[in-house]
Amino acid sequence: MNRIALRPKRDRSVRLRHPWVFSGAVASGEAEAGETVEVADAAGEVLGYGSYSPASQIRVRMLSFEAGSVPDAKLVEGRVASAVGRRAAFFADAYTNAVRLVNAESDGLPGVVADCYDGWVVCQFTSAGAAHWRDSIVAALMRYAPFCRGVAERTDAEARGREGLAVGGADAFAVLAGEEPPELIEVHEGPVRFLVDVRRGHKTGFYLDQRDARRTVGAFANGADVLNCFSYTGGFGLFARQCGALSVVQVDASAEALALAKRNEGLTHLCGTTMTYEEADVFQYLRACRDRGRTFDLVVLDPPKFASVRSQVAKAARGYKDINLLAMKLLRPNGVLATFSCSGAMTPASFDTVLAEAAEDAKRDFQVVARTCQAEDHPVALSFPEGAYLKGVILRALQ
Repeated sequence: MNRIALRPKRDRSVRLRHPWVFSGAVASGEAEAGETVEVADAAGEVLGYGSYSPASQIRVRMLSFEAGSVPDAKLVEGRVASAVGRRAAFFADAYTNAVRLVNAESDGLPGVVADCYDGWVVCQFTSAGAAHWRDSIVAALMRYAPFCRGVAERTDAEARGREGLAVGGADAFAVLAGEEPPELIEVHEGPVRFLVDVRRGHKTGFYLDQRDARRTVGAFANGADVLNCFSYTGGFGLFARQCGALSVVQVDASAEALALAKRNEGLTHLCGTTMTYEEADVFQYLRACRDRGRTFDLVVLDPPKFASVRSQVAKAARGYKDINLLAMKLLRPNGVLATFSCSGAMTPASFDTVLAEAAEDAKRDFQVVARTCQAEDHPVALSFPEGAYLKGVILRALQ
């Protein structure tokens, strides 16, 4: 086994059980992509073992922090079994049939995401080590995931490119074991139903991490005129409808996403809410509403990631400020803004600062009435704060 020796005074994070070893911390040693390496401090003390990634700035992703505990297929399969077991309550509770089974570093499997949609599991392997252990992970999912019908892989995540792995192409979706999933899988969250496109949809097909936030935001929708921006397939808008909204406008730049949102509307039979769909750039749409003097009781902003790395945070902050400023100006007195950032590189404190500056420019006062984060099947390891990527702030205008 090859050894990766760390530079002097660069071992603290590993001792604190953080799973990432950056290239700048490495003094010597190399290996093949995905190969298991021994990680030692400058004095030669073995700190643990991880998967090597020569193409990435994250040179090693730790799998074990115990000397002598060398990762093997049994360990990896055990991690999958444990992760699935920790989600047992989701399968006992009939609220949803769409659950994240493995959440990467926070479940001890760096670069591995596995989402289950009504028995079909869709995976993303976004690190060299995850790709190396793929077969063991798939076998474990078939064995331990309740009611598992099949396991497939999506290879279109941009993070794969930073690891030297192939991204997308004709085989961006492939069945690895079990049955081929249908073109669209029907899932539910309580009484609200959605069709999920696991082949071409965002992430693995749906934003499971916003499950709790959809319910929280829905509670503010009764009797409201709602604007749902970056609506994708309509999640927040459909929960607003379920909770008694007078009207809901779903806005997204993707015609395909809006078409699926319209189909989702028909899955839950309710009446009384006016649903409209606008294919538009959200920034431009908000400006057009401002210029026409159109206002709403509830505005939802759930944009895509603006910053993947720290170097993009300043630019992302300008984008977040611009869009929140526009939304704040569209709120009626006592209106509610539910705003989110899924940019892991932007801290909660930085996001709060952006919102405060937007409110100042809007010349309006707001209360924070709730905060949200990713749902509990997206846990965050205490030693891996980077896992807390999703931030939601619900604001109420005071005038």
